[in-house]
Amino acid sequence: MEANLSNPHDLHTPLMNHPPRLNKNGHKPSKGILVILCSIVFLMSLFALIMIKSQNHLEKMEIGNTETTPFDPNISPARGVAQGVSPKSIPTLFHKVSYNWTNAMFSWQRTAFHFQPQKNWMNDPDGPLFHMGWYHLFYQYNPDSAVWGNITWGHAVSRDMIHWLYLPIAMVPNDWYDINGVWTGSATILPGGKIIMLYTGDTNHYVQVQNLAYPANLSDPLLLHWVKYPGNPILLPPPGIGSKDFRDPTTGWIGSDGKWRITIGSKKGKTGLSLVYKTTDFINFEPNDHYLHAVPGTGMWECVDFYPVSINGSKGLDSSVNGPYVKHVLKASLDDKRVDSYALGTYFVENDTWVPDDPFMDVGIGLLLDYGRYYASKSFYDEEKERRILWGWVNETDIESDDLRKGWASLQTIPRTVLFDNKTRTNLLLWPVEEVESLRLSSDEFEGMVVKPGSVVPLNISLATQLDIFAEFEIEWLNSKSNGKNNMGCGKGGATDRSAFGPFGLLAIADDSLSEQTPIYFRLSNTTTFFCVDETRSSKASDVSKAIYGSNIPILSDEKLSMRVLVDHSIIESFAQGGRRVITSRVYPTEAIYGAARLFVFNNATDINIKISLKIWQLNSAFLRPFPFDQSH
Repeated sequence: MEANLSNPHDLHTPLMNHPPRLNKNGHKPSKGILVILCSIVFLMSLFALIMIKSQNHLEKMEIGNTETTPFDPNISPARGVAQGVSPKSIPTLFHKVSYNWTNAMFSWQRTAFHFQPQKNWMNDPDGPLFHMGWYHLFYQYNPDSAVWGNITWGHAVSRDMIHWLYLPIAMVPNDWYDINGVWTGSATILPGGKIIMLYTGDTNHYVQVQNLAYPANLSDPLLLHWVKYPGNPILLPPPGIGSKDFRDPTTGWIGSDGKWRITIGSKKGKTGLSLVYKTTDFINFEPNDHYLHAVPGTGMWECVDFYPVSINGSKGLDSSVNGPYVKHVLKASLDDKRVDSYALGTYFVENDTWVPDDPFMDVGIGLLLDYGRYYASKSFYDEEKERRILWGWVNETDIESDDLRKGWASLQTIPRTVLFDNKTRTNLLLWPVEEVESLRLSSDEFEGMVVKPGSVVPLNISLATQLDIFAEFEIEWLNSKSNGKNNMGCGKGGATDRSAFGPFGLLAIADDSLSEQTPIYFRLSNTTTFFCVDETRSSKASDVSKAIYGSNIPILSDEKLSMRVLVDHSIIESFAQGGRRVITSRVYPTEAIYGAARLFVFNNATDINIKISLKIWQLNSAFLRPFPFDQSH
């Protein structure tokens, strides 16, 4: 298969003649020459102004709304943007001066039970699957540096998705169709157990194409060696789709006609969309007449995910399942906003289109999988335990020079199970896989603690940097005249803003003086409940992003307020109401580290007492390490 992939968008700046100089006698040039000179200067100035404005506009689009810092036209462009991929750093922090970090501070930031490589850069999860007793995780990886670039596929295996063993790199960018990056892809398990991997390659002309790879030896439990199909690429950007707007193929699903389908993220103008292709052999594809779905104003859709959930059951479903008791989840990672947005809807097999249940809660304008620092998620069906598992990438929020000093960047969340919330029937429930409980060591319980308005109460536990926390809250109304209508969401000042009914919750990774703290809290009104995390006081360092994250959350009349919080050094994963809302945070304290880290409960409400019951487990390390090839599998 041959294709002409020359880039029609390559632009070359026209050569300009040098301006006239003084003649050899030192006399000024003639009036005519001066006119020419002034014209050239004017044109060059106009050209420079246009380029600056164009660049500023592009950078504003790519930064999106992930930071509240105003745009600075003097900062460097975000990494990866020139190749048509999302910003891989925090561009608003480029000009920050590094804090006086010590090696001890950097060492503390590395997590104990979240997946991250031994060193260097990582981003999107790729092709998760279960094969011959092993869970496999592939991931975007730079083997040379702690910043994005030279993207290969890292590879690790685990028996339980918690205790990981590093394997050699699975695929490298060494062919013309992926020489500028082996980008994100997905695994599909065919009948009989055959595995195929579709992934996006960035070509020698910076065109995004889709490629096929498969295991060299399917009987190898570790799937150590991968073969790229010699006829790659199997898909090129279709007419009307930009050469840098065509990426991240999904897991395949099979229709009643026996043909497989995949969907690929893209955009037209500012309309985000997902393209559908059909195939019988994963080599030859036919485009669908319709988009799977499209939403104006949402920008480029990356890392599209599409899968069924049972509306009555407690188990996950294979990607090909459909029927009257099934909803389909369509999720897109929004390149402009840096969030993972999803919606529930109905998949119509007749024409391979999807329609949301609620058009006002469509992809890109409705629910998020995670309301914190979370992106490029990918799910897979775990046939071994009949569950759908979701992975998500969490980047650093410090500056690149700090990452280079510590030698690593980014991690993956704890894998989460995905279920339909059959109480609200409007959203998903995301919950840490049960295997994380294998890390539990000693525990502490606190029953019925009463926390009065304006109080902060320390919890007497031994260590506070590796925790699994369950907390339930009951509310005692002190002033029946309070109406609680001062609905300020998470609060402009975060957890410091006091109102009648909140905020109240936990202070994680805090020091004794509370100079550093990360509140995880609820805030109520008569009409709405919000679940939030406030990072603004999480660190004294100025070279890290510190945001306030949160969302309103449905609370049913028979439910207590509850949260589960996983604390692992520099990452905090917070789950409210059984996973109805999730917030992931990155924190970089300078003092609340090692034995100085503490856990508190607090109540900043003015008109309610809080009765809180907690169970807190210390968690062991997962001891990630290279695979012991000198021992048996």
